Amino acid sequence: MFNQIQLPYAYDALEPYIDALTMETHYSKHHATYTKNLNDAVQKAGIEEKEITSLLSSLDSISDEALRKAIRNNGGGFYNHNLYFSTMSPEGGGQPEGAFGNVLEKSFGSFSAFQSELSSLAAGQFGSGWGWLSANPDGKLVLSSSANQDNPLMEGGGFIPILGIDVWEHAYYFKYKNLRVDYIKSFFSVIDWKAVAVNYENVIKG
Repeated sequence: MFNQIQLPYAYDALEPYIDALTMETHYSKHHATYTKNLNDAVQKAGIEEKEITSLLSSLDSISDEALRKAIRNNGGGFYNHNLYFSTMSPEGGGQPEGAFGNVLEKSFGSFSAFQSELSSLAAGQFGSGWGWLSANPDGKLVLSSSANQDNPLMEGGGFIPILGIDVWEHAYYFKYKNLRVDYIKSFFSVIDWKAVAVNYENVIKG
């Protein structure tokens, strides 16, 4: 049984960057639906005991095409949103410090270069999708984007997302309308870099 992350903050806690109506709708409607549909699909497929990263990394092993598609879409929605909500905080923003901050700067040249590249990937994703910062067990960091609820786990390259920017319209349209770039800029004001650093450490520790 897969469960939504329990939000460690109130729906209005990320104001003025992410509004309360968006947070409530995003979490209690969209994410809740992905979670329910994932649980229904894995039960039908008889793989409800499988861990989510393993599940999304081995979709080709699901022989039933309809169930594979349902698990890809809803499993991605479940996993992606758990990551998204867990890496935001009312005390977020700024730049990562310590060992992870050093790795990030070394990987991309500077924090501003990282921010610019990730923002461009997220803004340039055609239609619905995500912008990603991912790591592999060797500690390498990469940036990418993906459509719909896909993520790097599904690509087979050994990279695991540690930060994701949701650029589906449901993530920003109430407040930002069609101004995706403004939403992305605001998102950097709520990133919990301590949580991202923990995600990085978890990847390299295996």
